[in-house]
Amino acid sequence: MKITFAGAAREVTGSCHIVEVGDRTILLDCGMFQGRRSETRARNAVLPIDVAEIDAVVLSHAHIDHSGRLPLLVRHGYRNPIYCTAATRDLSAVMLADSAHIQEKDAEFLARRKKQQSEVVEPLYGMRDATIAAERMVGMPYDTPFDVVPGIRATFHDVGHILGSASIALDCIEGTTRKRIIFSGDVGRAGLPIIRDPTPPGGGADVVLLESTYGNRDHPSVAGAREQLAKVITETAARGGKILIPAFSVGRTQEIVYDLHVLAREGRIPQIPIYVDSPLAIDATTVFAMHPEVFDHTEDLVKKVQDLFHFTQVTYTREASESKALNTQHGPMVIIAASGMCEAGRILHHLAHNASDPRTTILIVGFQAEHTLGRRIVDRAPMIRVFDEEIPLRARVEILNGYSAHGDRTELQHWLDSVRTGDPRGSTPPVYLVHGEAAAQDAFANQLRGAGYPSVHAPERNEAITL
Repeated sequence: MKITFAGAAREVTGSCHIVEVGDRTILLDCGMFQGRRSETRARNAVLPIDVAEIDAVVLSHAHIDHSGRLPLLVRHGYRNPIYCTAATRDLSAVMLADSAHIQEKDAEFLARRKKQQSEVVEPLYGMRDATIAAERMVGMPYDTPFDVVPGIRATFHDVGHILGSASIALDCIEGTTRKRIIFSGDVGRAGLPIIRDPTPPGGGADVVLLESTYGNRDHPSVAGAREQLAKVITETAARGGKILIPAFSVGRTQEIVYDLHVLAREGRIPQIPIYVDSPLAIDATTVFAMHPEVFDHTEDLVKKVQDLFHFTQVTYTREASESKALNTQHGPMVIIAASGMCEAGRILHHLAHNASDPRTTILIVGFQAEHTLGRRIVDRAPMIRVFDEEIPLRARVEILNGYSAHGDRTELQHWLDSVRTGDPRGSTPPVYLVHGEAAAQDAFANQLRGAGYPSVHAPERNEAITL
């Protein structure tokens, strides 16, 4: 048995791990690398393994850094199953279609720039590939074992990251050898709006692949995030500014809208317009509404309100003309737009028009990977480049880490401790840290060693281990 760490190794994006058991090979995720376009385009174009060798894919959740290269597999001839939860299947259908649209538009843009060189620029994949990838997805319930391929049985466990997200337990048999691999996926947080709290897999593990995005820090409380949101909106509205929220279309947008709904019902934010300016977020919100079975039904708003995502102040702007009209309107207002790391999407237009206005607040509510525009905004660079133009960053920048859908170092260790506690053998599994930048991983590895985990490693990309 062998595991190769083909992505999200010493970095956050590009999640992909190759598991070989006997003569069978599966992928855990097949995500897209994100960051500098010139670098990531070339990295994304290279598949981690020959498609002919892949017997199945098991997908942890719908975020593009975990699912985004599935259509590329299809483009190269992949026709085997992609297993995921039902909610992940439905979210992936809209997210991969959106990603394909971006790939096609990027190719058109690059073709125009290289026109004089007579160079043909092909998109990474197209809409047809995304459609076929979605058709290959098989929705499976939580906590129900299923056979992926002969010798590998998987079970999804709710990991509380986004709708449908899962950690994956793989029970593997090769001859007389039995091993249990636990892949955390992205570990969520207790108390996040809408979705249920993480439920770590029981039964122990022989090896754990654990995400480490925030392995070197603790977050403010989830409960405090709503208070901060109200404060930022009230203060910005008082000076007549716009609140720009670059938010992931899946998960973060719905959480923000949910909390704005709560605050509006309680009269704790001013009666200013709120715009959700993202066709993908609108489609994703529709998918959320389709899956109330995975909501957290202990939450007050879930119990009291049938439609969580619509209330008087909120408007969903699907058409481009509606989005452009927002740039001619004066504040105060809230604009929630994709992409979450400011690398594409309508948020770029709003930044181009408003980032130089000191009345504006740019509210960061999610992780910003290295080399993205979002990270440069977090770092408060004096100038930012949007649409090949340098724009002074005079807007206020506020960061609400309480909205992070990734567990912090304390929450990650609690999840891992629960996996260890659930081992009837009482053993401590080796831990391989994935989905984290080097500084976060190194700090977290030291923390775990000090907490009684003697074998903690942070593998390099394409490093392989044998069980």
